[in-house]
Amino acid sequence: QVQLVESGGGLVQPGGSLRLSCAASGRIRSINDMGWYRQVPGKERELVAQSMRDGSIDYADSVKGRFTISRDYAKNTVYLQMNSLKAEDTAVYFCHALLRGDKDYNLRDYWGQGTRVTVSS
Repeated sequence: QVQLVESGGGLVQPGGSLRLSCAASGRIRSINDMGWYRQVPGKERELVAQSMRDGSIDYADSVKGRFTISRDYAKNTVYLQMNSLKAEDTAVYFCHALLRGDKDYNLRDYWGQGTRVTVSS
């Protein structure tokens, strides 16, 4: 019932920018945290940025100063503005939300399908 749908991935040159969006849809009671993770083949999925309900934000050290996470609470949407992109940012980026759906008693993890970001010249 609850879905996270990402958009905005694609091919970008090093030093370029990209903006990812993720919208949570369906019958949602509440959303606590929303964030972005990324994964490359052979590596574990890693946190990129996360926006918590209390307003706190976490960034991976590798993206601090370059990426900015923001959130539109009214639209149940989280964004990731990625600037000064590097080749090592190439990955599949997954939207994540910790939320309660209409059929969820507890907070649960929901994941998007992923959107691929390729940084290459």
